[in-house]
Amino acid sequence: MAFNRPAPTPSFMPDEVAGETSGEKKPDTFAFGARKDDETWEPWNPSADTVVPVRGKHRVAKQRGGGLARSSTVLGVGVIAAVGAGGMASAQTGKPPVSISIPDLPNVGSLISDEEAPEGSSTALTAAGLTAADAEEGNADAGEALRSRIMLQAELQQDQVDREAQAAAEAAAAKKAATLAAKEQDAAKAKAAAAKEKKEEEAKAKAEAARLATLAKQFTLPTSSYTITSTFGQSGSLWSSGQHTGLDFAAPTGTPIKAIHSGTITEAGWSGSYGYRTVLTLDDGTELWFAHQSSIGVSVGQKVSTGDVIGRVGATGNVTGAHLHLEVHTSGGTGIDPMAWLRGKGLNP
Repeated sequence: MAFNRPAPTPSFMPDEVAGETSGEKKPDTFAFGARKDDETWEPWNPSADTVVPVRGKHRVAKQRGGGLARSSTVLGVGVIAAVGAGGMASAQTGKPPVSISIPDLPNVGSLISDEEAPEGSSTALTAAGLTAADAEEGNADAGEALRSRIMLQAELQQDQVDREAQAAAEAAAAKKAATLAAKEQDAAKAKAAAAKEKKEEEAKAKAEAARLATLAKQFTLPTSSYTITSTFGQSGSLWSSGQHTGLDFAAPTGTPIKAIHSGTITEAGWSGSYGYRTVLTLDDGTELWFAHQSSIGVSVGQKVSTGDVIGRVGATGNVTGAHLHLEVHTSGGTGIDPMAWLRGKGLNP
């Protein structure tokens, strides 16, 4: 490789000055050769003692300013050229030679291996990237070691996926079991509540039956051997109000009429369309009207007890046949359904 090196400072001869004075132009004389003008290049050979013989020629251009550059940078270029050829060059400039040393570059294996290679060692490229763990496992090839690492990582990832899937399955199973247990518990609670409610209802029914049984001893139906022919609220032209206001017990004339409960006779006699009527007032103010009687067996102000005969079935008043017309009125005078009232007292007409 050819490098340009500035020529050394020229030495002018005395006759050169004389030439300029006399008008004659003589060629410049240099320590390393002569040049005709500023563009002339001369062969230059560094010290033969420091470099091996070179095959080419090195030309150094003379600066136009008339002087040679003494910069260490320019000298360094020549020195690097000499070192590249196998040695160290020293320029003939009166300065001591400059020594340049190039550090040893690490080998490829030490650059990519996990551990720093010892100085001067040369690791094969196929062993690059091998760790101590790989060496212990017997992996002497970098590709095989990489493949083993990839496979190990894949196995670890798959194992993690499997664990997560198993955990999710276990969580789902636990949730399903908890839901099922909650449903079973709710069903058991509902069953227990239903059983309790049924038991309570049975107890209430039993208590009500006992109450009605007790009331039945205190209350009785107004007659026997009867047939219900008309009920409360029934519509028809037979009644002046357009609706039936009581409960009719059809029975043969002369059938005994009994006091439904103990009380006081407040009315007894003829009552227009009702025919012969008897009114029995109970202790709570409820009034019981017995109409269409063929005869009356009590008088006003008389105290009667449950089951006492107070009259006989007849067909007096506005009737189509022999029957007992029974009406029930509250203490305020409002007429109510006699059937419901009798059932409330434990009686079932």
